[in-house]
Amino acid sequence: MKKIVFALLVLAAVACQNNPKNPKEPVDPNAKERAVNAKIADSANWTTVQWLDSMQQFGKVIDGEKVIISFHFKNTGSKPLIIASVSASCGCTVPTKPEEPIAPGAEGIIKAEFNSAGRVGKAEKYVNVSCNTEKQIYTLRFEGEVIEKSKQ
Repeated sequence: MKKIVFALLVLAAVACQNNPKNPKEPVDPNAKERAVNAKIADSANWTTVQWLDSMQQFGKVIDGEKVIISFHFKNTGSKPLIIASVSASCGCTVPTKPEEPIAPGAEGIIKAEFNSAGRVGKAEKYVNVSCNTEKQIYTLRFEGEVIEKSKQ
């Protein structure tokens, strides 16, 4: 009985992994990411971007405070700007990006939330942005100082 139940569970798991459009092909969880990366690598899709503030100062914050930094940009080209990915220099920073392409002439924002907990002293952090421009990767930077709670 246990073997039959186990076999049914395995078959159910395999059935859930099949592509509903074509049951004989497995679902590729990275297909969307690969398609976006191929699109941004194709020079026919390249546009240009102007970073309105690629360097930010957040001043002084108390240890444990969270700071939200906003980096503004403008699509200065003739094709939609696709922000493929954003990544931070460390785990204390969580960046977010626009999910939809930015139309030519339109502006957008990339946000980064910095958690200052345990980071007393000077803080200098980076956010890498991958997009469909000739340069393809831009590095945004923000800095400030985290002060101990007792030294407020």
